[in-house]
Amino acid sequence: MELFKKCIAEGIGTFTIVLGGCGAIAADQLSGGSIGHAGIATAFGLIVMSMIYAVGHISGAHFNPAVTLAFASSRHFPVKQIPMYIASQCLGAIIAAAILLITLEPILLAQNADAVLDIGVTQPIEGGGFMTAFVWEILLTFILMFVIMGVATDYRAVGQMAGLAIGGTVWFEAMFAGKICDASMNPARSLGPAMVAGHYTHLIAYIAGPIIGAYLAATLYNFIRCEKDEDCGDDSGEIKGCC
Repeated sequence: MELFKKCIAEGIGTFTIVLGGCGAIAADQLSGGSIGHAGIATAFGLIVMSMIYAVGHISGAHFNPAVTLAFASSRHFPVKQIPMYIASQCLGAIIAAAILLITLEPILLAQNADAVLDIGVTQPIEGGGFMTAFVWEILLTFILMFVIMGVATDYRAVGQMAGLAIGGTVWFEAMFAGKICDASMNPARSLGPAMVAGHYTHLIAYIAGPIIGAYLAATLYNFIRCEKDEDCGDDSGEIKGCC
C-alpha cells in the first residue's frame, strides 16, 4: 500500500508537469504566441518546483524515469520499485497529453480547420536531427541530475531548497536550450505527447539521452562526494576538500 501511495504521487506530479508545461505550449499556440518561449520555460520550472514541494516528502518527487533509474544505479532507490514508478510517471504524462488534445484541439480547429494542435511533442530545431536531440538531452539531463544529486542526496545540502534549485535548473535549461531540442530531460514528458499525437520521430533520442545523462551525473556526483568517513573537513563540518 505504501508503494501504491508513492506511485499515485509520482503519477500526479508527472501529470501536472505535462498538463502545465505542455499546456503552456498549446495555450501559446491558441493565443497567437502571447505566452512566448520565456513563459513556457517559466511554466515548466514553476510546476516542477511546486510539485517537488507538494509530494517530495511522499515519493521523493522523481517525476522522471531517468531520475528514478539514476537514483537506483547510485543506490538511493530500491530497484524493485523501478517498474511501478516508471509506469506511474508515463501514465500520468499520457493522461495529461490526452486531456490537452481532447479539450483544446476543438478550439484550435474552430480557429483554423487545417491546424494541428501542438501538445508539446519534443523535436530538435529545424535543420537538426537525431544527434542534435540525443547529445543535447544527455548534456541537459546531466546538469539537471547533478543538481538533483547535490540537493537531494547530500546530507550537507539545504534540503528545503531542493524545489527551488531543481525548478530553477529546469527553467534556465528550458530558456537557453528549449529552442534547440525542446529541453525535455524527461522520457515520460516526451513519451506522453508523442503517444497521444502519434508522432514518434526522434523519440528514442528523448528516451535514451536523458537516461544516459542522468546516469553519468549520478555516477560522477557519487565519485566527487565527500563522505563522513573521509578526510573532508574539521569538526565544524566545514568542507576542506577531498584527496
